[in-house]
Amino acid sequence: MDPLINYKTSIDGASHWSLQVRRGTNMRLTDVCGGANVGMLFYNPQNLLERYNAPDTLKCQHTFKLTSGNCLYSDMGRIFASVIEDSLGWHETVCGNSDAAFVNKKWGARDYQTQHNQWQQNGNDAFLVELAKYGLGEADMAANINWFNKVSVDHVGRMQFHPDHSKGGDQLTLRFEMDTLVVLHTCPHPLSPSEKYPHNPVEIELSKSAPMTADDECLNHCDENQRGFTNNALYLL
Repeated sequence: MDPLINYKTSIDGASHWSLQVRRGTNMRLTDVCGGANVGMLFYNPQNLLERYNAPDTLKCQHTFKLTSGNCLYSDMGRIFASVIEDSLGWHETVCGNSDAAFVNKKWGARDYQTQHNQWQQNGNDAFLVELAKYGLGEADMAANINWFNKVSVDHVGRMQFHPDHSKGGDQLTLRFEMDTLVVLHTCPHPLSPSEKYPHNPVEIELSKSAPMTADDECLNHCDENQRGFTNNALYLL
């Protein structure tokens, strides 16, 4: 393992995971085989009512997609994390989750008790399992990010999923700007056209962040991001 990496793990497809990530930590996600999906939500571990806000994240940065330079906002105007590296250039945060009805209709119902690691979990239930560990439930879910996926919109508003967007080895790195409860799953994207249930693994590496400099791409991406970092500074006092 790279001596600069403090922790490394692999998350299989149809799985879920959570961790309280400290401010000043980098989280690098790698699509191991291609075609991965990582559904992700953020919460403030000191105040679980504060959570990731997709509309504000997109609106204040005047974008429909996420990539390097973008910040990920809470519903209190603070920045959970910044995207400091990205090999893809497009990750979506508008399509939400797969649920049991979608998975059962598309790929058939398979449970863990009979199918073990080849079961077919859905994103909604995967999130609920992790959220329950922190006293959270369905009412606490928000619109999630789907890392490694691209969904574009045509001139009449129809969404199009791009199935070959992410290849094996594609990566992105998040720099956490405040202590954050990260909840994620590796279940299929809700628009996945795959004929077989995709069990695509993801690698996670945690390391210490370098100090942010005055010329930081995320800080200077737009005026709103500078205000977001100012809000963080006041909160961290």
